Amino acid sequence: MNEKLVAFERLLNIMDDLREKCPWDKKQTIESLRHLTIEETYELSDAILKDDKKELKKELGDIMLHIVFYARIASETNDFNIADVMNALCEKLIYRHPHIYGDVKVADENEVKQNWEKLKQKEKDGNKTVLSGVPDSMPALLKAYRIQEKARAVGFDWEKPEQVFEKVKEELSELSTEVTKQNNLNKIEDEFGDVLFSLINYARFLNVNPEDALERTNKKFIKRFTYMEEKLKEQNKQIGDCTLAEMDVYWNEAKLL
Repeated sequence: MNEKLVAFERLLNIMDDLREKCPWDKKQTIESLRHLTIEETYELSDAILKDDKKELKKELGDIMLHIVFYARIASETNDFNIADVMNALCEKLIYRHPHIYGDVKVADENEVKQNWEKLKQKEKDGNKTVLSGVPDSMPALLKAYRIQEKARAVGFDWEKPEQVFEKVKEELSELSTEVTKQNNLNKIEDEFGDVLFSLINYARFLNVNPEDALERTNKKFIKRFTYMEEKLKEQNKQIGDCTLAEMDVYWNEAKLL
C-alpha cells in the first residue's frame, strides 16, 4: 500500500510543478481540457478493445493525469481538491453498497443494480428521475443502452428475448411502410430510430454489448476494405476507377481470411 501512496503523491507533486512552471499547463482551464479528456477516453477504449495491456496501462495513466489536473485547477479557486474528490467517491461507494457495508441482503447482481438506482434517487444531489442520470452528451447508441438498463433496474422491461425480437420486426415493418410512402423524411427518421432502439434492446437481452458488436463490425469492414484496396494497388489500379465487380473479387477473398 505504501508503494501506491508514494506513487500517487509523486504524481500530485509533478502536477503541481507543471501547473506552476510549464507555460502550456499554466494556461489550461477545465473547459480547455474537456476535448482532450474525451480523446484520451477513446484511446483507452481502443486499448481495451485490442486487449493491449501495455497500452491499457499507458492510457489509464493519461486518464489519471486528467483527473488530478482538473482537481488541481479547482483547488486554485477553492472549489475542491483531489482529497475531496476521493473522499466523496469513497462515501458514495459505501452508501451505494449497503450489502457490503450494511445489513442489506441481495440475491444477485440485478438486485444490486436495482438498489443502486433507488439509492441514487434518494441522495441529496442525486438523480431526480430514473433517467436523469444519463448524460445528454453521451453518444446515442450508448445512451440508448444505458436508458434501457436504467428502466430495467426499476422493473420496466420485457420478460423474454422473443418479445423483444417481435418488437424489432414490428419496427422494421413500420419503417418499411414509411420508406414506401417516400413523402416524409422526418417519419422515416423516427421509424429508423425506433428500429435501432429495439435492436439495442434485443442485444441487451442476448447479453451482447451493441457498442462492442458494432465496433467489431467496423474493424472487420476496415480490414476487408484495406485488403481489397491493397490488392487493387498491386495491379496499379485506383479503387475509385474500378467497377463493383472488380472490387467484389477481392472483397470476397478478404472474407475468407
